[in-house]
Amino acid sequence: MIDFPLIVGSFLVAIVVGLTGMGGGALMTPMMMLFFNVPPLAAVSSDLVASAVMKPVGSFVHLRHGTVNLRLVWWLCAGSVPTAFCGVFLARAWAVGDGVKYALGVALLLAVAGLAAKTLMGDRGGTAGANEIRVRPIPTVLVGMVGGLIVGVSSVGSGSLIIVALMALYPALKANQLVGTDLVQAVPLVVSAALGHLLFGDFQFDLTVSLLIGSIPGVYLGARISSRAPGGLIRAMLAIVLLASALKLLNVDNMITLVALAVATVVIVVGWRLRVRAAARASRGSADLSRAR
Repeated sequence: MIDFPLIVGSFLVAIVVGLTGMGGGALMTPMMMLFFNVPPLAAVSSDLVASAVMKPVGSFVHLRHGTVNLRLVWWLCAGSVPTAFCGVFLARAWAVGDGVKYALGVALLLAVAGLAAKTLMGDRGGTAGANEIRVRPIPTVLVGMVGGLIVGVSSVGSGSLIIVALMALYPALKANQLVGTDLVQAVPLVVSAALGHLLFGDFQFDLTVSLLIGSIPGVYLGARISSRAPGGLIRAMLAIVLLASALKLLNVDNMITLVALAVATVVIVVGWRLRVRAAARASRGSADLSRAR
């Protein structure tokens, strides 16, 4: 049976995903668990199957425009595909005793750290083209293995964690090359995890259909308005939401949660103001230099 409140919830979450390009599993899965009382394993399974349907859309666009390093995709998938499938067995073993719930909480904390790292590294990336870098097979496979395992257990990480690791390993890649490579490698990764959950998880067809009905137009709408919204501010808001979800899943005391969120908000506001001032100074400097010429 179609769940209309879940359709509305997935639509709103998908708008955020379309705006930021991050946070799909990190928002959708906890939303199902915390607001719709979906069992942890069923939430992870249904979200991964829905992602396996949606992920290829953006990937084909990047492949068509040549913003994908296929060698990187190959080495990442060599590590992530088998561990994503194996992660399903861990998720099933931990399902009793809320193991998946706690694993998801830890994964969300890692996603928050990833968002912070992405902000510190900047959004522009390097200047090299997709096929102009030297691929480092061993660390790339290790990144894939860790990312695949986390995705298989919690559905989090294909977009919010692996792209940060790629930025650290390959700082010369342009931003669009990073996004394109991450999107394409996420397709076999998510498909592997989804297949594992279809076979051994707790996939529920009605849940997945409701997610797709709400999320497809939501992602489209978010992508359409993303160019008009300040990306850094949206990512900051996303980080606060992820932190709140993580602490809730980990059963952290309400007072500690409020203090943590207040501290995070203050840090974000101060950091945002400093960044705006730095950008204004840089703009004034460029204007003064132009007048001097």
